[in-house]
Amino acid sequence: MASKLFYRGPSLTVLHDEYAVHGRLDRQAQLISSSSLVIGAPADRVWEIMADLATWPSWASKTEIVELGAVRPGAPFRWRLNGVPLRSRFAVVAPGRELTWTGVFLAYKAVDRHVLEPLEDGRTRVTVEESFAGPLASLVYSEDKLRANHERWLAELKAAAEAAPDSPPASGILG
Repeated sequence: MASKLFYRGPSLTVLHDEYAVHGRLDRQAQLISSSSLVIGAPADRVWEIMADLATWPSWASKTEIVELGAVRPGAPFRWRLNGVPLRSRFAVVAPGRELTWTGVFLAYKAVDRHVLEPLEDGRTRVTVEESFAGPLASLVYSEDKLRANHERWLAELKAAAEAAPDSPPASGILG
């Protein structure tokens, strides 16, 4: 139990190169969350909104982009979520399919995956997965808070994507 409480995870380089780049979370992390939502818009429309980080503050509450260059594998970006400053680096940028990055705040490291699954009816299932590790992580944060942030972000992404013209009917949270 104590070893889990003080688990630091792999180095940020290993977490990025051997986990995130290959679509893997750190399954030993103290906090792991996964949520899905079906959005009434095609994957390309959802991707355009999701991958345009510069516009996140216009639709995603509690986000601020501090520094952003190209959205490409290996590129760094800095942002704030709920006022917390984060340093991140893109691991997977697969248009219409997946946007994954690693992030760090103090001694805490995370892998964030956003996977798009086109559905036959023109809608898109978006799944957000995250592993969050660091000493005392489960005392500083909780899986419930992590999941609530993901579900808020998914709901706001859904609203932004469905506000665009030609979106099929909406659906709800799946997981």
